[in-house]
Amino acid sequence: MIAELKKNSICDICEVFNPDNQVVKMMKEKTLSDQVVYDLAELFKTMGDPTRIKILYALKERELCVCDLSELLDMSSSAISHQLRVLRNNKLVKYRKEGRSVYYSLDDDHIMCLFGQGLEHVLEDR
Repeated sequence: MIAELKKNSICDICEVFNPDNQVVKMMKEKTLSDQVVYDLAELFKTMGDPTRIKILYALKERELCVCDLSELLDMSSSAISHQLRVLRNNKLVKYRKEGRSVYYSLDDDHIMCLFGQGLEHVLEDR
């Protein structure tokens, strides 16, 4: 039992250190810039909030106003507005005004695909 616990607590690694220098060189040429890595991390961090996930899921179906989202998620309009501002500042949602109402939708198809693939991944073994 103890041996099994020890075995499971250690990551699988190569038994010898022998990197393929050609592969490493090729991969280094394709490495993302620090700014792109930072921006991508910020995108996933922004999407990593449960309330924002609920908002994105709702907006995946159709555009909604703050009042609709507030009622749907049983949250105050100010709390919803705050989360929408974070999503908007990170280019995940956009808005349009119609009279006295403001309607939000996903910023573009990339967001729909990204969210949809993430959801598929989470649900694939359920």
